[in-house]
Amino acid sequence: MKVLSETWFADGYIDFELKKYTLLAYLQEINHCFRENKLYPQLSDLIYHYNNLVSFRDTKKFLQQQFPKRITAVNLQRLQILYEQIAADDELMEELEYIIQFSLPEMNGAIQGGTEIYEFVEDQLNITPVGIVPLDSQEGYMLLCDGHAADTRVYQYRLTIFERHDEKFRGIHTQFISTYIRSLANTQQSIKSDLIRNFRELPNPAVYTVETGLVFPVEETLLPIAKRLLVKYITQYAA
Repeated sequence: MKVLSETWFADGYIDFELKKYTLLAYLQEINHCFRENKLYPQLSDLIYHYNNLVSFRDTKKFLQQQFPKRITAVNLQRLQILYEQIAADDELMEELEYIIQFSLPEMNGAIQGGTEIYEFVEDQLNITPVGIVPLDSQEGYMLLCDGHAADTRVYQYRLTIFERHDEKFRGIHTQFISTYIRSLANTQQSIKSDLIRNFRELPNPAVYTVETGLVFPVEETLLPIAKRLLVKYITQYAA
């Protein structure tokens, strides 16, 4: 995938036509992946660059007051933009304005397309607990199935909590465990029993099945969305 730097719009020679074609080439690859229903890491990367450009635009008033300056680095954790003093250049600021005005709608259009795919896939996923859910469901197993494969992919999951800007967020870490061939013998309950026998560190695990009758790319779409759906489900219904 074509990679954009954090400050692609202001790196090197700042020229509207140059940056325009840089962005369009990037979006062409993004949209090609979306047409194949491949969302990650493309969608998250696109959203990051969109937010980064919005952040730069929102500091424009400060720039106008403090200019002449140019970007020298980006502190990704604190979302602060650092500047280095240079000579005043109204043409440079005007060119950046053109770049921003063109780029944000183009990026937003691509994000809308990716979001529609995400929401469609999420709507096609069904999540159900396997057996009795223990009181502590922060760690367990996810059984992932789609409508095409003749197998069930098993992932061990662990929910995490991280803080950012005085807010708490839930995340999820998964590790692929094994694949079970679908059969009358390999029911969801029998898979759960087999996991308990073979992985003694979780003697009473929470187990959830996430399945769909449709086919989506597993690593690029199905797994990332299933993980987010599982976090949402556990947070709302099983916590």
